[in-house]
Amino acid sequence: MATHDLDLRKELDATLQTRKELGPEYESELLESFLEKLDTSVDRRVRRQLAEQQVQVARGTLPSRGAGPGRDFWERFGVAAFSLVLAIPLSTVAVVHTGLPGLLVSWAGIVGVNAVHGVVRWPALRGLTDRHEGPRG
Repeated sequence: MATHDLDLRKELDATLQTRKELGPEYESELLESFLEKLDTSVDRRVRRQLAEQQVQVARGTLPSRGAGPGRDFWERFGVAAFSLVLAIPLSTVAVVHTGLPGLLVSWAGIVGVNAVHGVVRWPALRGLTDRHEGPRG
């Protein structure tokens, strides 16, 4: 397990312990605090990965990704799985703050993101990886 994962696990444990000590009246504040830390951690990881990819593109060493239906499946599966993982805290925050209307809006957003990703082929992104794969024969 990576260091940032251990840090988040420790932070979650601390948040849960604090919730036990303070009681449910502080639950939403504790949840918001943890989600902000989670969001910061995810942003940091994404920025790091994008920076690494930019360096690889600049060097011309972007790793080849196999094209085809198998790649498409795993790409879509990854987006769907990530959406479901994020759906748990999003649903919790939505219900705590606005009840059923917030829950419906958050799930409409989750479904919308997955629908757009499933329908749109993102030609600009595919072209980026195709340039670094070399000629296909």
